[in-house]
Amino acid sequence: MAATIAGQEAAGRPEAADPILSFRAVIKRFGGATALDGVDFDLYPGEVHGLVGENGAGKSTLMKILSGVHTPDAGDIVLRGQSVRFASSADAKTHGIGMIYQELACMASLSVAENVFLGRQPTTPLGIVDWRRMRREAAEHLAVLGMNLDVTAPMGSLSLGAQQLVEIARVVFSGADIIVLDEPTSALSGPEAERLFTAMAGLKARGASLIFISHFLEDVLAVSDRVTVLKNSRKVATLPREGLTKHRLIELMLGHEADALAESYEAGIALPPLAAGRPTLEVRDLIAPGVAGVSFTVREGEILGIFGNLGAGMTETARVLFGRLTPTSGDIRLGGQPIRPRNPAEARNLGIAYLSENRRATLFPRHEIYKNITLAHLDHLLGPIVRQPAEVVIATQSIRRTGVRPASPMLPAGNLSGGNQQKVVLAKWLTRQPKLLILNEPTRGMDVGAKREVLDLVQALKAEGVAILLLSTEPETVLAESDRVLVMSKGRITREFAGERVSKNLLMAHA
Repeated sequence: MAATIAGQEAAGRPEAADPILSFRAVIKRFGGATALDGVDFDLYPGEVHGLVGENGAGKSTLMKILSGVHTPDAGDIVLRGQSVRFASSADAKTHGIGMIYQELACMASLSVAENVFLGRQPTTPLGIVDWRRMRREAAEHLAVLGMNLDVTAPMGSLSLGAQQLVEIARVVFSGADIIVLDEPTSALSGPEAERLFTAMAGLKARGASLIFISHFLEDVLAVSDRVTVLKNSRKVATLPREGLTKHRLIELMLGHEADALAESYEAGIALPPLAAGRPTLEVRDLIAPGVAGVSFTVREGEILGIFGNLGAGMTETARVLFGRLTPTSGDIRLGGQPIRPRNPAEARNLGIAYLSENRRATLFPRHEIYKNITLAHLDHLLGPIVRQPAEVVIATQSIRRTGVRPASPMLPAGNLSGGNQQKVVLAKWLTRQPKLLILNEPTRGMDVGAKREVLDLVQALKAEGVAILLLSTEPETVLAESDRVLVMSKGRITREFAGERVSKNLLMAHA
């Protein structure tokens, strides 16, 4: 098998002269843990190179070395024929390295033009910002990416997909010719993703080299010339896209578990008969910003899935239930009692937990894992005097239950992979078991292995009688995990599925 992979790697190498970027036997350790173990990686001019692997496989560490965040412990990095070591992110930028992160770094209150030229606004001879030139050139830069935007509009008024393209324009026209896109399609609708792919093709045609990191394997296969697979901190293979299948990628990523996980990843399912449990949550005629008269019930020990595209109203519904958005009208009952939580603290006291779609908003990356897990429950769990040993004991139990890796409560949460950070956020809510658990995009940006681990935890909570509301723009996840499915579009429920066979295409047709 190794000889076969080697032959495929050789066949898939571009005929272009030399790589623009090469990693050779790169090693990176954090304490006693090896994050990269002798990894090789090449990027050629005008190439889109896909990078896949489970959470913790080493993808993020490799790219943090490229962007100057980390320094390798051993190995070589060759950029345009020269051996390099970046001292900082700014140093990497001066060498033409641009990063587009999953959580965008744009400034919502500034205009589109200001975001395109963030930190490098053109000035007049008098040293003041040349607003006219900045707006003109911003419009020109965006037009190259196929975008016709009002560059004077606030960045926050754009869709997430448009914001992402603006950020790409900022990186490209700051001089970057090596661009890393980290999970760029995880929060995009289908049309937005297609627009991104078109922009990537245009950049490639202009000679830029792109590294595309994603857990959406279909997207990787759609845009990449070659794909590198990492597993357990090592490179498994680099293969040409031609003839490569999603199942083959999963097989390389996960080994002997591939068949079962591939089946769950495909996620076609017949929904079970309607559950007979007592209602935990009852929502009637809910109206709020982005929500237009929604009604539904979630029962004890039931997972109610809600599927929709971005802007369908799912997040707004969840925010009302968790006290983050005030409804205009409607009736909400928890355990038969009317409720109207005015803030998240009140919602928590009622027994409602909310796993946000944005990990960054609920995680304190510089603080230890144990603090992230216990912070929301200190008054209930530990009383008026907080003692670190007691906190660590409680957090360690949740760490074991959720399978956070590395399982060290003292490690800063920001050192974990995205999937393990999501487990920490989930562990926080398992510390004090809720009546209702709202999961908004619980597997966003996660590989199939980590996704399965998190969803197994969700199924265990269901078995213990917790009512679960699962919101996702991933139809596979909703179909695989839900007892019933609602579809939302433009703030309304357009269809309910229960006790019948449902396909991905049917869900998307009603969204």
